[in-house]
Amino acid sequence: MPRLPAMPPLFPSGKRPVQPAAATPKVDPYLVDCGVYVDGRRVPGPTSPRQALALVRERAGGFVWLGLFEPDADDMAEVAELFGLHELAVEDAVLAHQRPKLERYKRNTLLVLKTVRYVEHDSPTTADEIVETGEILIFLGVDFVLTVRHGHHSELAGLRKSLEDDPEQLALGPAAVMHAIADRVVDHYLKVVDAVEDDIDEMETLVFDPRSQVSIEQIYLFKREVLELRRAVAPLRAPLQNLTNIPNPFVPHAIQEYFRDVEDHLTHVAEQVATFNELLTSLVNAALAEVTTQQNEDMRKISAWAAIALVPTAIAGIYGMNFTHMPELDWTFGYPLAIALILLVCVLLFRVLRKRGWL
Repeated sequence: MPRLPAMPPLFPSGKRPVQPAAATPKVDPYLVDCGVYVDGRRVPGPTSPRQALALVRERAGGFVWLGLFEPDADDMAEVAELFGLHELAVEDAVLAHQRPKLERYKRNTLLVLKTVRYVEHDSPTTADEIVETGEILIFLGVDFVLTVRHGHHSELAGLRKSLEDDPEQLALGPAAVMHAIADRVVDHYLKVVDAVEDDIDEMETLVFDPRSQVSIEQIYLFKREVLELRRAVAPLRAPLQNLTNIPNPFVPHAIQEYFRDVEDHLTHVAEQVATFNELLTSLVNAALAEVTTQQNEDMRKISAWAAIALVPTAIAGIYGMNFTHMPELDWTFGYPLAIALILLVCVLLFRVLRKRGWL
């Protein structure tokens, strides 16, 4: 695949060019934060990726943590050249919409995580969206960790602050940042799964409540949302197992032990999501069975009333044929007798059908 075109250096002087007085200064929306960490503590000073990386390599210690938000191809081309990222990985970072995966390259490692946000709603039977997904790509090198976010709910500012308050953890190197992000994403899966479980319990109650009506379409929509959650969770098991069990030059053995805990949490989430999928399938079948039962009930009622209506129709049809020689045509009590017979047979049929549950 052709290499993305290289762009001029990022902020060669450490600042953006001064704009004319009439113009509004331009701010790069994709560059969220850039920090240098030595012995677990942030070093003040560098604000551009080039300055930060130069400082780290000049000191021969520490690492750079660069955070980007939804960069385009031009933005990533320069970053890729600066940090030595593989062109295929750069394409993934620009396009996003990747499955969770782990890619190992000669100079760095790429971990793709899907973030999930629970969408608040009044009822699962009326919600159009239950979960919203985003994406975090983590490029891990010897002296840098680069995070590329897609989706507004995948912010990492709080995580960066908590890690900066724990220098001992940051002192383990850039792999500690990768572990912290993966751990946070999977822990958030647990919160989303708990909220989805409450929705499924509510929907299950409504499906079996004769006083409420839950459409099959709404259950199927909910099932699709759970499948989207499953697509975010299930493929991540293999990358975490890889990080846990297979030696990686960019992930120290001490960090691999931490990834085992993340893998355990993910296994729990994956099992719950699989259970949700099976339960929703059962609810769809139950709703279909309920609809079929209701249709059968309606058909029995229609058939019962049709049987009752057949009696007056038959008697009236016989006496409406206008034949000259028919019994009781000239009898004074012929008409009252016919009406009485119709009423008697109809009442008897109604009582028999009512007793058998058809009415």
